[in-house]
Amino acid sequence: MKEAFLCIGLRTPIGKYGGSLSTIRADDLAAYVIKKLVEKLPQIPPSDFDEVVLGCSNQAGEDNRNVARMALLLAGLPHTVPGVTVNRLCGSGMEAIDYAVRKIKMGSAHLIIAGGVENMSRAPFVFSKTEVPFSREVKVYDTTLGWRFPNPIMEKLYGIESMAETAENLAREMNISREDQDKFALWSQEKAWSAWEAGYFNEEVIPFPLPQPKGDPILFNRDEHMRQTSLEKLAALKPVTFPHGTITAGNASGINDGAAVVLVASEEAIKKYNLTPVARYIDSAVAGVPPRIMGIGPVLATEKLFSRLRIEWKDIDLIEINEAFAAQALACIRSWKLDDQDPRINPQGGAIALGHPLGMSGTRLVLTAMLQLQRKKLTYALCTMCIGVGQGISCLIEKL
Repeated sequence: MKEAFLCIGLRTPIGKYGGSLSTIRADDLAAYVIKKLVEKLPQIPPSDFDEVVLGCSNQAGEDNRNVARMALLLAGLPHTVPGVTVNRLCGSGMEAIDYAVRKIKMGSAHLIIAGGVENMSRAPFVFSKTEVPFSREVKVYDTTLGWRFPNPIMEKLYGIESMAETAENLAREMNISREDQDKFALWSQEKAWSAWEAGYFNEEVIPFPLPQPKGDPILFNRDEHMRQTSLEKLAALKPVTFPHGTITAGNASGINDGAAVVLVASEEAIKKYNLTPVARYIDSAVAGVPPRIMGIGPVLATEKLFSRLRIEWKDIDLIEINEAFAAQALACIRSWKLDDQDPRINPQGGAIALGHPLGMSGTRLVLTAMLQLQRKKLTYALCTMCIGVGQGISCLIEKL
């Protein structure tokens, strides 16, 4: 097997729901980051990219019909470059990178742009077709998040609990208190603010020009989901599931918009185009868990990965775990027998603070991790995520 390397990456700032990016189509968001990545690589003829692969979770609106192909054409890449969209729900952006890595390791490609995109603000309502002629009964679903057109058999076998309800299940079963969740959420916010103030995100975030009715575009250049808050403010928030629940808007990730890409290259391509690899992509693993506790997915995926690679937690220098919910992240962290605030965990904050554009987040985790490995001169980073309907995905990268 050949080796696959992560060379360069970038992302948009993450927009809040209904915020700065809410007027931008998902295919345009993805096209922008693809175009900017290609511009940073003038030594590569655009026709030499073997493929563009993007993760996207929704695909019910403007992101439909293979958003990767649409985006690469909108970005100005030649029509000879193919594109494919992958969907592993929340893990889609990481799955896209894994797809690229597999092709390069097999020797069937040398240069692939991999990433993810989601504009949750623009997720449409969808209508069902009637099941009988002339029926006046039409079902309407909001595609922003969660189930739509659920199969009755699936509901009977596994239930169709909302994402927040699955986090409540973990909190209850593992005795994770509201106070501990809020502490973890505050920690995420504080780290994210500190990282932005220190300029760390300037390595990965490119400003996005927002068109204006008159005059020049305004540059959107900072994640806007973050909040400066306190434990007192977080404690005052009402639960989002049921009156005595523990999941709130303050200790959960956001509904967000954004796009991210990285360049995955073979050793041959690195030499040919004089590229600078940042990290080696070692391996990944995916595992399934009961849908009602989908948030525990990273535990089994990581166990599978560690067993295959014969490594232990002491070997890991950096842990980027997607914070779908504080309860979910803490359930994984405690299952791994780590401290709730292990300094290796999300040093620049996580999805509770930064936001969680579903298809983008997996790419953001890997991008953030590879740049931190380089800046801090660390060696190994684990990136891991839970996935709706009961899965987890983990990957291990190594600084060069």
